[in-house]
Amino acid sequence: MHFLRPKVTLTAYILTVLALLRKDARFFLAAALSALALRLVFVFHFPAVVDDSRLYADIAENWLQHGVYGITNSGEVVPTLSRLPGYPALLAAVFAIFGWSNFRAVLLIQVLFDLGTCFLVADLARRMISDRAAKYAFLLAALCPFLANYSAAALTETLEIFFTALALDLAVCALAGLRDHSSSMQTSATWLGCGLSVGACILLRPDGGILFAAIGMYLFLLLFRRTFDRRSPTELPAESRSSLRILPILSAAILLTIGAFGPLVPWTLRNLHTLHRFQPLAPRYANDSDELVMAGFNRWTKTWIADYTSVQEIYWKVPGDAIDVTRLPDRAFDSSQQREDTQQLCTDYNQDHDLTPELDARFAALAAARIHSAPLRYYLWLPALRIADIWLRPRTELLPSDPRWWEFNDDPFWLTVSIFFGLINLAYIAMAAAGLLRSRDLFGVALFVLFLAMRSLFLATLENPEPRYTLECYPVIVIAAAAFLINKTHHYKQKNA
Repeated sequence: MHFLRPKVTLTAYILTVLALLRKDARFFLAAALSALALRLVFVFHFPAVVDDSRLYADIAENWLQHGVYGITNSGEVVPTLSRLPGYPALLAAVFAIFGWSNFRAVLLIQVLFDLGTCFLVADLARRMISDRAAKYAFLLAALCPFLANYSAAALTETLEIFFTALALDLAVCALAGLRDHSSSMQTSATWLGCGLSVGACILLRPDGGILFAAIGMYLFLLLFRRTFDRRSPTELPAESRSSLRILPILSAAILLTIGAFGPLVPWTLRNLHTLHRFQPLAPRYANDSDELVMAGFNRWTKTWIADYTSVQEIYWKVPGDAIDVTRLPDRAFDSSQQREDTQQLCTDYNQDHDLTPELDARFAALAAARIHSAPLRYYLWLPALRIADIWLRPRTELLPSDPRWWEFNDDPFWLTVSIFFGLINLAYIAMAAAGLLRSRDLFGVALFVLFLAMRSLFLATLENPEPRYTLECYPVIVIAAAAFLINKTHHYKQKNA
């Protein structure tokens, strides 16, 4: 495998992609139609309009009708900063054209974005590996049921994945420009475009900043390598001589930063002017200033929660619904006395289903005792389990499948769906892991590894390990899996020859 060296110009970029499409037009047309059919099945049979969708829609409608970026509270429109404006802006545009709360139109537009992701992933595989890898990557993305499923959900994931793929594609293109000593203006424009794509990710979800951190860290490693390399430029390998020049790397980092955080300036100024708060991103717990943050309860859940099932059965229930103590796993108790204390605390909460400051303080005290007695469990073992769960469990959370699929008491059809989705997910992850190991000498592959590692470590710190939060990594997973398949078929052809 080799890293291709395209010129960093928009014209060359478009012509190269069009040439690839013309060369294999029949394949890409068939794969694109299959991708479209799969996504339309989810849109028309399993559309997901959840509570978050309705909150985004409420913000969008208030923005359009009243000129206020806010939520409806007791009949009044109240300014909010609980959600970043990226997705409400899309909903506002769609609702203005196709009618209020027209989620069907939103989902169909998301299908188009998801098809765009397939082409971006294919182009990224073409740049990093080969034209044949682009076909594998396109097919893997087109037929991925998890990407298709979320294109039918009125949530941020589909757009977040699209702009993640776009940012990575532009980053690889710009890195090639650094290495090949392309025109500084052309490379600078590409870095700025990469930064703006990252900025779009951040405007959709604050954790989009992890992509900026990964690209920034990769540039820092290049700079560190060049700064502390004692060899003269003439002694460096030809490939390293141009890719590790200091000034272009610094310029790339500056342009990336401007593009990523420039779009946040209007949002930050709005929050300062309207709500008198310096809030460049949405708050950690997506709360407004007058909402109680359940810090004690959140800390307590992190002392035992390790899987998405507990998120559904316990974490999302509070406040507002009863806590079913029988759903707590055994790891939530360190002793019989602690079990009794926990049951009493949950009973007190269940009286009014309201988490008062006094109850939250009691949860905090319980959490502190558990962390003191087993710090490794809190800081190491449970985060590791959360990482394993969000990557390996069946991705059926938007479907009617039972989240406790391993008990094998679900409806036979949905049990089969859960097992099938689980096996598909394992296949993607296994192929990607093998592909990354075999492609470790590829220029730029360290960027992929950094992104996967940083996002996984971040997700391990959350109280709600939801599998959907790893979907932003699927462009990388698909390309790594394509690299594995290329190696596999190449080895098979050599063996037969």
